[in-house]
Amino acid sequence: MNRKIFVICVSVIMTVVVGLVIGTSLAGERFTDNGDGTVTDHKLGVMWAKYDNQGDIDWKGAQRYCKLGPPQLLGKYDNWRMPTLDELRSLYVRDKDYKGYETDCGQWVKVVPDIKLSCGWVWSGEKRSITARVFNFRRGYDYTDRMVHKRHYRALPVRDLETKKK
Repeated sequence: MNRKIFVICVSVIMTVVVGLVIGTSLAGERFTDNGDGTVTDHKLGVMWAKYDNQGDIDWKGAQRYCKLGPPQLLGKYDNWRMPTLDELRSLYVRDKDYKGYETDCGQWVKVVPDIKLSCGWVWSGEKRSITARVFNFRRGYDYTDRMVHKRHYRALPVRDLETKKK
């Protein structure tokens, strides 16, 4: 009788341990730095440029930059685009213990560490008439500004890993 209970206990423990190991390896991390200037976001099924455009840019300039993708990756990937507000929001780290990092423009941002911004305001693809939405990675909110403004605004290209069916 004791041996039967022992065998059952060992079987249960082995099943739990194997399940945890397999589950952890399948879940993985949300982001993978691909080592080529891109970061794969497994949760959203997109690939981000690791770096923004590195300078002030208006919305139309950001749209052009995002459509072509990062210059160092020309011809390697296609279907680059501007991110949605929801995609940008998903990169913001809300953890109060995370200090973020200081950007080249002197602003502190709370963006996931895999993405390197040169300043904290990033254009989204969402526009209306002469305005578009911008996400603030310093404070974690979005707002509307005129598309002709460019001071401290950045472009961060993103692309879908799979083509979405229409």
